Amino acid sequence: MIRKAMLSDVKTIHKIISGQARHGHVLARAMTDLYAQIRDFTVLVDESSGEIVGCGALRIVWEDLAEIRSVAVRSSFQKTGLGSRLIESLIQEADAMGIRRVFVLTYRVRLFERLGFQQMDKNMLPHKIWADCINCPKFPECDEIALVRNQD
Repeated sequence: MIRKAMLSDVKTIHKIISGQARHGHVLARAMTDLYAQIRDFTVLVDESSGEIVGCGALRIVWEDLAEIRSVAVRSSFQKTGLGSRLIESLIQEADAMGIRRVFVLTYRVRLFERLGFQQMDKNMLPHKIWADCINCPKFPECDEIALVRNQD
């Protein structure tokens, strides 16, 4: 099941992201940022146990641009298609709002390419994005790959 996140989900979201960050799959997120941005998040819930097993966020950047962020699925649930379903849900959310372009900075390039994203030059991202990047421990030597998907 996929649903919008609630405040009560923040600690679990933080745990999932932190676990995947330790493996180098996503960037770590501070708990305070997750509380502040909880409205951006969607979660994957295992129907048999009711536990949250994945998360991802859609951050609106501009009238025609959004970013998919912090997509993480617990290791024991990976390679099952759940990550793809979550990303597709975030793309549908952007489409429902009339957002025509969605981008991501990721280490999971093939996953996003299978979902219609194409690599792009990070320098083409709006200046507003770099305001977030400046606080990243990897700035200015970012090793994430930028991809974009243009909605039809």
